[in-house]
Amino acid sequence: MNQVAVITGGASGIGFAISKKFVQNNIKVVLIGRDKTRLKIACETLGKLADFVGCDLSRISDLPDVVGQIREKHSRIDILVNNAGIHLKKAIIDITDEEYQKVILTNQTAMFCFTREVTKVMKQQSGGAILNISSMASQYGLPNVIAYTASKAAVEGMTRAMAVELACDHIRVNCIAPGFIKTNMSTLALEKDPERKKKVLSRTPLGRLGKPEEVADAALFLVSPSSSFITGVVLPVDGGNSIGF
Repeated sequence: MNQVAVITGGASGIGFAISKKFVQNNIKVVLIGRDKTRLKIACETLGKLADFVGCDLSRISDLPDVVGQIREKHSRIDILVNNAGIHLKKAIIDITDEEYQKVILTNQTAMFCFTREVTKVMKQQSGGAILNISSMASQYGLPNVIAYTASKAAVEGMTRAMAVELACDHIRVNCIAPGFIKTNMSTLALEKDPERKKKVLSRTPLGRLGKPEEVADAALFLVSPSSSFITGVVLPVDGGNSIGF
């Protein structure tokens, strides 16, 4: 029987790379996202092991029903990848209360609420693996991304707290903090800002941007039996950027 993995934001970028890697390793994936057209196209690309549920994660009152739908259709949830998130690049003095709260709601509160509901299923199954996707923004200071940084720092703290609390239920919880990864969005941003691109590469010891597939390789390891004695870690996948000088 195939394992079932639920992946939020699984239809594009790093989330899609993780979805593809899981399918290649015979793991059934259920993609969660707001854009049903994009989700459908992703599932058609991934093949028969892929399914999706359209859902706005910020509508937290809907999340118990979403998890219930997944369990009813697929019988179980073995893996959860919390990848979905939104970004906001703005100076501190220009961010409104509403903008700040929107980022916290989507990246932090919704992630907690969704994980709580999936954890109920995993407890009944006596095990599971949860993988949170953080960011290097939580590792050191970056200007103009205070809301995003706050939300991702919380994700890392929750990873450790969840790992300790859920260990007795045989549920492992880990986290990946990607560095500069070559997605369509990041490539466009860096090409428009040559100085920033130069700075990024100069402080990355491996001298290049990462590939989404390289994050996916780490994700597969952290949810697989190969990492059965690993829980509560935050793994940078950044080419050494967080330690580069």
